[in-house]
Amino acid sequence: MITNIFQKWISSSNVKALIILAIISVTLAACSDDTATEEKMADETSATPQAEQIQEESKTIVDIAAEDGRFTTLVTALQAAELDSVLAGEGPFTVFAPTDDAFGKLPEGTIASLLETIPALKNILLYHVVSGNVLAADVVTLESAVTLQGQTVSISVMGDVVKINDSQVIITDIQGSNGIIHVIDTVLLPAD
Repeated sequence: MITNIFQKWISSSNVKALIILAIISVTLAACSDDTATEEKMADETSATPQAEQIQEESKTIVDIAAEDGRFTTLVTALQAAELDSVLAGEGPFTVFAPTDDAFGKLPEGTIASLLETIPALKNILLYHVVSGNVLAADVVTLESAVTLQGQTVSISVMGDVVKINDSQVIITDIQGSNGIIHVIDTVLLPAD
């Protein structure tokens, strides 16, 4: 008798209703998971850049250069010349920072020689630093800037290309807690 009741129930429209209900439940559950996942991803995406920007702005110019990985020669030179503590100070400073590739363009033995001649090394390093926060928008309006070394660098703009002397600016406006870094592709050398 129970078997007969079960068979009648299965053959009735109750099964169809249960199947439709099951499909709707699964679909709604999947949609709600997707929505929650999308909302979580949106929250993470919008929070991450802001967190990174705040984190960068809490680091000094020297901290940023040391952590970046493209400025190991510059950081080594700053430490050898004992300028790392100066550029980690209050500032503000604007640093035209040559990459390791830029230092690699120097004649062979130049870096080793400079690391042994600290006054000449300091002279060159200070020639890459300008007092104040000079953003890219400001740099392009200038024809020159006086460096902490005392000499002037020339600034030229041709279309999208900005040059400091003969060096091209390749990345701009890396903001630190005590100034700005503009990345350049060639080491700046002051006049003797």
